[in-house]
Amino acid sequence: MRRDPDPVHPPLAELIALEASAVGLSFTARQPLSSVLAGPHGSRLRGRGLDFAELRRYVAGDDLRRLDLRASLRYGKPLVRAYTEERDRPALIVVDQRMSMYFGSVLAFKCAVAARLAALSAWIAYRGGDRVGGLVFDDQGVRAFKPLRSRDRVRALLAEVARANAALSADGPDVPAAHGLNGALRGALAHAPHDCLVCVISDFAGADEDTLRTLRLLAAHNDVLAMLVFDPMAQQLPRAGRMVVTQGELQLEVAVGRQRERQPLADFFSGRLQQVAQLLRRSRVPLLSIDTAQDELAQLRRELGKQATAPGAAGTAAGAQA
Repeated sequence: MRRDPDPVHPPLAELIALEASAVGLSFTARQPLSSVLAGPHGSRLRGRGLDFAELRRYVAGDDLRRLDLRASLRYGKPLVRAYTEERDRPALIVVDQRMSMYFGSVLAFKCAVAARLAALSAWIAYRGGDRVGGLVFDDQGVRAFKPLRSRDRVRALLAEVARANAALSADGPDVPAAHGLNGALRGALAHAPHDCLVCVISDFAGADEDTLRTLRLLAAHNDVLAMLVFDPMAQQLPRAGRMVVTQGELQLEVAVGRQRERQPLADFFSGRLQQVAQLLRRSRVPLLSIDTAQDELAQLRRELGKQATAPGAAGTAAGAQA
């Protein structure tokens, strides 16, 4: 059982220890009806590919779509094509550690939640028999890890996540948000030509039409899963008190109790979150929304249909990033 997860900078040991929490979770195509992955045909995951195994005689209950008409006519009896599921597939965990993720108002910062989701996703794929790799991106660039069926590869990926996370601080550089996001997605496209699972964990700050095009290209030949990490403040600002908003070295104190100051900021935050969610839905990839006010493991279990409700979470985390 996890105790006292770090609200800002989860260490590598914490990310590695999350392997035990991944037990019973899966990104396979067959999901409980309550899972977000069991939705309409246009948004569910395809799962691993199929390899042709043999032709065999038709038996009652076989899928008629697998009936081989030419072979059946040639041999004078109904024959179906039998397949076996591929034993593994490449899984790419794409995790965001930009300055836009260095934000938290309740329980944890977005960067910490993303790091733990990356660890859980990597361990879920590894324990499911898949090769695991990924891309870790921040405001300085992208580090790529080729998928391998190796525990050491998972640890190396998580070590880079922990390093990028630890490098985040309030005086970080001000870099255009879309640059890192779209660069990482193009990198994923280069490393995932077909039949891969691509899990993108980000707040999708700076998402634009180029983001949409790249997600659609990725999803054309791969299973793509988007985990949108957001802070509750994006949905509703506090109605009293003062809030410090920072963008690198620039800081601004806002009296959120004043309607004329609170409303424009509230409209900006909620409008940006809605725009990102709408863009992701247009890409037709499964979308999991994870907030920073609840335990991310409980939310992931709920989204995957493994528990009916997620318990509320209490706590505080200082800091804000516009």
